[in-house]
Amino acid sequence: MDNRTISNSRIEWGFMITLLVIISLAFAVLIEPFFGAVVWGVVVAVLFRPVYERLLGYMPGRANLVAAITLILILLLVIVPAILLGMALAQEAATIYLRMQEGEIDFGAVFAAFENSLPQWVQNQLAAYGYGDFASIRAEIEQSISAILEFLVTQLLSVGQGAFQFMLALGVMLYLTFFLLRDGRALSDRIEQMVPLGEEKRRILMEKFLVVIRATIKGSLIIAIIQGSLGGLVFWALDIRGALLWAVLMGIFSLIPAIGTGFVWVPVALYLFITGAVWQAVVLVLCGVFVISMVDNLVRPTLVGRDTRMPDYVVLISTLGGLQLFGINGIVIGPLVAALFIAIWSIFSDMQQGQVEPEKASE
Repeated sequence: MDNRTISNSRIEWGFMITLLVIISLAFAVLIEPFFGAVVWGVVVAVLFRPVYERLLGYMPGRANLVAAITLILILLLVIVPAILLGMALAQEAATIYLRMQEGEIDFGAVFAAFENSLPQWVQNQLAAYGYGDFASIRAEIEQSISAILEFLVTQLLSVGQGAFQFMLALGVMLYLTFFLLRDGRALSDRIEQMVPLGEEKRRILMEKFLVVIRATIKGSLIIAIIQGSLGGLVFWALDIRGALLWAVLMGIFSLIPAIGTGFVWVPVALYLFITGAVWQAVVLVLCGVFVISMVDNLVRPTLVGRDTRMPDYVVLISTLGGLQLFGINGIVIGPLVAALFIAIWSIFSDMQQGQVEPEKASE
């Protein structure tokens, strides 16, 4: 091969790579309005892939029908309940927010009662460490609670106000899910072949991708549903107002390691104790410690597996970072990026140590 041929080959490769980058960026900008729909379409397709394959075993050769049946199951089991829950949650959050605005719910009075219940020596110690100004602390707590409720109401009502955009995104997600269920195997094989790595390294990356979605994310979502449901039932049994709202909040916070459902039920138990509902506070603490919180320790190892589970600190940082950058979609994107980050560095480390041979893996 002469120098001119080598030069032309390099020019062709350079042109193709440049064109590939430009077109890929243009395509990313094109689908950006439906980024969340695409992410959740992929997640739902991966999670329900075993259901699709099980049904396909009973109806071989009828991929379109099986994909349609699976999609109907997704609608009935996931989409419709989620929409109904969101509508009920919006109504309940709006009611609590209005009651706060009208003064019917006064967190300031509760905090004042808590302040007065503290022994004088405790108040002196707090003052010595610079925490004696209860008025400013009370104002900050009231402002924070009001801001949280206002944010929830605004976000939930915005879904209803942007009904067309929501329905369009939902349609895109379901449409994508259908084709990913039907053609997912061929598509994943095609993508895997396009990755310029050896066979062993491609396999590791693909396995890590599937493990995170099917294990970590599925496990976290199921645990969130269980903990939120149990918490909501406890709140309802104790006749605590807004049980549905508290249940959803506990489900959300259960997704964040090192924070968990205690971020919700501990302040509520403290509120009950301060307001004189001592036995309700005791029951809530016992249920929170021995029922709600124990779900994570008992169920997560079964759903996720001890070997495939990422460290809690990695899940915490990646989840919080994902929520900050991508909103609710960050619950999926954050841990997924973290898992792929760990997998790629693991492959690189093995290559450095000679445990993964590029030539041998690509044969």
